[in-house]
Amino acid sequence: MYLGLDLGTSGVKAMLMDDNQRIVGSASGALDVSRPHSGWSEQDPADWIKATEEAIAGLKTAHPEALAAVRGIGLSGQMHGATLLDADDKVLRPCILWNDTRSFREAAALDADPQFRAITGNIVFPGFTAPKLVWVRENEPDLFAKVRWVLLPKDYLRLWLTGEHMSEMSDSAGTAWLDTGKRRWSESLLSATGMEERQMPDLVEGTERAGGLRSELASRWGMDAGVVVAGGAGDNAASACGMGTVGEGHAFVSLGTSGVLFAANASYLPNPASAVHAFCHALPNTWHQMGVILSATDALNWYSGIAGCSAADLSAELGDTLKAPSGVTFLPYLSGERTPHNDAAIRGAFAGLGHESSRVALTQAVMEGVSFAIRDSLEALRAAGTTLSRVTAIGGGSRSRYWLKSIATALDLPVDLPDDGDFGAAFGAARLGLIAATGADPVATCHAPKTAETIAPDVGLVAAYEEAYQRYRRLYPAIKGATT
Repeated sequence: MYLGLDLGTSGVKAMLMDDNQRIVGSASGALDVSRPHSGWSEQDPADWIKATEEAIAGLKTAHPEALAAVRGIGLSGQMHGATLLDADDKVLRPCILWNDTRSFREAAALDADPQFRAITGNIVFPGFTAPKLVWVRENEPDLFAKVRWVLLPKDYLRLWLTGEHMSEMSDSAGTAWLDTGKRRWSESLLSATGMEERQMPDLVEGTERAGGLRSELASRWGMDAGVVVAGGAGDNAASACGMGTVGEGHAFVSLGTSGVLFAANASYLPNPASAVHAFCHALPNTWHQMGVILSATDALNWYSGIAGCSAADLSAELGDTLKAPSGVTFLPYLSGERTPHNDAAIRGAFAGLGHESSRVALTQAVMEGVSFAIRDSLEALRAAGTTLSRVTAIGGGSRSRYWLKSIATALDLPVDLPDDGDFGAAFGAARLGLIAATGADPVATCHAPKTAETIAPDVGLVAAYEEAYQRYRRLYPAIKGATT
């Protein structure tokens, strides 16, 4: 058996998989986000451990024999989080999360230094780890002086599991400290933020061993001591391993809290001017490009709270037949935007509202706004040299057929739906655990699931969607000075 642990923003998911890659069971533990100030987003790392214990306990209750047979563990996690430890591995402050935008000034200052884009292949976004440490240095100097280790969220979980300070390439590429082409820490970038390489974890590939399970935990969970813990991956690279998105030109769109358009690359193809992320993949000698929007299902959940109706019911009100855009446009910039704007201060808006604008029309606009934001990412990927012929849909939002039809039509690309099954980050992490424990071939192991259905663009609405998209594009510069 192989165990995948995915540390997300809203919970920890634990998944058991056998050596035929059949999912035996899964369980989860919930997490909350603290937002003490506008633009802040934090979690207590102790809550990650508590949620992991809860998830493992659920598996142990339901599948004790399977859990006892685990030979490899893979880790996946939310990226970019700054988990700060002192010399005794004590957590110094709540982790500053990926969607925290407090360090937008520090990020802009780092991005103005040409070496960051040249070495990392990326814009320095406010959500990245490096500008957060500059913010801590400037605003919490006494605490900054105590920082011995900076770990990403899943790697703090690894420290608890194994006692090792280690990370891997895909997650570390989101720090703004990694030389992404050479797959190693950059001493010059660390120095530019007042950091040293000794404060960074050791690096391995996501498919390699990165410690063994501590005997205390193995005993508690009924496992053998020394179970191999793989390097693992950042959440999107782990999802790509679960989806088999590891070969050139393969792509998926993820409709989760945030939205992601992810394309695998056989070579390193940076183009930071397009605001596309160019990161290492979890597999050796592989990279990926990624457009990221900060509010996808988060936008519909926000509107659901305003409308007093569940997101599922709002989606059901639309039916399954795609409608032409109504003229109401929604910009989903509830917490700023990454691709293509790199704007932490911008905020969302409805435009084109009239007396006739019903709840259904606003729901439609919210879904279209997210679809158009993903189209922005497609255009950015194209500018970075990647051509896609189709995408596979994953994430909670992919349960809405209306939304999938909207995305297919906005992108003018077919959207594949995988066979029933959970092929997300926890599954990808379990695959990496299998590879690290057995030496299995990474590409053969990370194969794509069968396609259950393909949703084609609505040919009759492609032109109307294109017109609505161009209207959407004109709105960002129009509101930029009015919402900040």
